[in-house]
Amino acid sequence: MQYLLTMDVGNTHIKMQLMNDAKAYGTFRLTTKTTRTSDEYGICIREFLNTYGVKKEEIIDIVISSVVPKIMYSLTSAVRKYVGKDPMIIGPGIKTGISVRTDNPREVGSDRIVDVAAAYYTYHRSCIVVDFGTATTYDYVSKDGVFEHTVISPGIQISAHALTSQTAKLPEIEIAKPASILGKNTIHGMQAGVVYGYIGQVEYIIRQMKKELHDEDCLVIATGGLGKIIANETSSIDIYEPDLAGKGISIIYQKNKG
Repeated sequence: MQYLLTMDVGNTHIKMQLMNDAKAYGTFRLTTKTTRTSDEYGICIREFLNTYGVKKEEIIDIVISSVVPKIMYSLTSAVRKYVGKDPMIIGPGIKTGISVRTDNPREVGSDRIVDVAAAYYTYHRSCIVVDFGTATTYDYVSKDGVFEHTVISPGIQISAHALTSQTAKLPEIEIAKPASILGKNTIHGMQAGVVYGYIGQVEYIIRQMKKELHDEDCLVIATGGLGKIIANETSSIDIYEPDLAGKGISIIYQKNKG
């Protein structure tokens, strides 16, 4: 079997996936550190392949989507040294199938392009993609494949960290939804405020976007590591797609394969 190795480089994590026919066969996460050497990244790649019993000869190509320029030299060097291939980097000059019509298209990160490409070419309709990452982004792609509108808010972990770092006595908390919003102690009260508050934010932003876009029937897709916590608690989100970025990278790869 042959696989496409995708790498979604975010501000907090690097998510590597083995894709076959746009389906994830294996997933590996590591923290994003700008101080890692190419050999350190190479060892991580090798261990990832070994975990799933995949030989480097079975990797047909490597595609990288990154919003962290500082690590790209080490990461691409690792790919060349440990897999023996030149990676495709998603950026200017790469066909995505999405028309970006924001005020400054070059400001839009490749992570958001791969998400909306996956949503649009998987479901073939207008979508709002909510990516729960370091920041939470709400990106709209129209039924014609046009990406023009976005909302960006602090991520759940940033919100929780701000609460604890800016107060003297509030402790760090696990991001978890308590059984009731009525907290009886400090920890549960903080968890209720962060998670229930975030659910309220998500529901309001989605509702307001649909209203101003005059598109009440657009599909709302959530992705990102903490997205499942919120997606399971609100009817405003239609689908939770943990592998959305990998699918988008695979789709863009196919459009550039020739």
